[in-house]
Amino acid sequence: MKRRTLMTAALAGVPLGASQAQTAPMSVPRHTFVLQHGAWHGGWCWVRVADRLRAQGHRVFTPTSTGLGERKHLISKDITVEVLVTDLVNMIEAEELNDVVLVGHSFGGIAISGAADRVAGRLRQLVYLDAVILQPGQSALSSVPPAVAIQRRDAIRAAGGVSLAVPPTSFFGITDGPDVEWLRRRLTPHPAATYDSPLNIRNPVGNGLPTTYIGCTLNPLASIEPMRQWARERAADRDGWTYEELPTVHNAMMTKPDLLARTLLRIAAR
Repeated sequence: MKRRTLMTAALAGVPLGASQAQTAPMSVPRHTFVLQHGAWHGGWCWVRVADRLRAQGHRVFTPTSTGLGERKHLISKDITVEVLVTDLVNMIEAEELNDVVLVGHSFGGIAISGAADRVAGRLRQLVYLDAVILQPGQSALSSVPPAVAIQRRDAIRAAGGVSLAVPPTSFFGITDGPDVEWLRRRLTPHPAATYDSPLNIRNPVGNGLPTTYIGCTLNPLASIEPMRQWARERAADRDGWTYEELPTVHNAMMTKPDLLARTLLRIAAR
């Protein structure tokens, strides 16, 4: 019997003498992450975090919205919030993803809110990373302080109404080192209509999914502060919501990829 077992193992390609522990499948949980970028960025901005998650065996998708990143040639006046949401929903459905940990950074928070409204059954949980949160029917420019809205409307008019010009890298908390040049090379103008068009969702933000908001506390963006405050209050009185903070600048995926990857894995394990 032992000889027959050894012969069977050899034919199956299992090294002779291999123990059951060596050939048994690992039981470590594997997660599926979809990482949605913010304004002026593309899926490229997640490379450091994605590499770390994939190295631990997790599936990671980093879609790029229409008109940005490698899809910058598609920019037009017709790219609204609806397009950003549809881009993300279509990717999740086309890849037939389920049990997704959906992460939205900055402006990407709008897209993940829309996706949660439409394909909640495919999602495990939401993570807003220093992100914009809009209420149903609200637009990005109606959610920021009035002075910020005026500044951005002026910038959009100056660009002919098509786009919002790329801000300096310091806006994202990147002020020195090679990342400054990396950002300058990769950032692209952002579709203007995504700022004035509303987020049309039928359910409350999060749509009942477990949701975590992560605030970045180093040089925090004034335009994001109202959303951080709303998320704090939501987490304080609503089950299913959690608020936490990281000691990073806005672009945490660039400056602290190890910390952010560990944080996402901890959240995914809940």
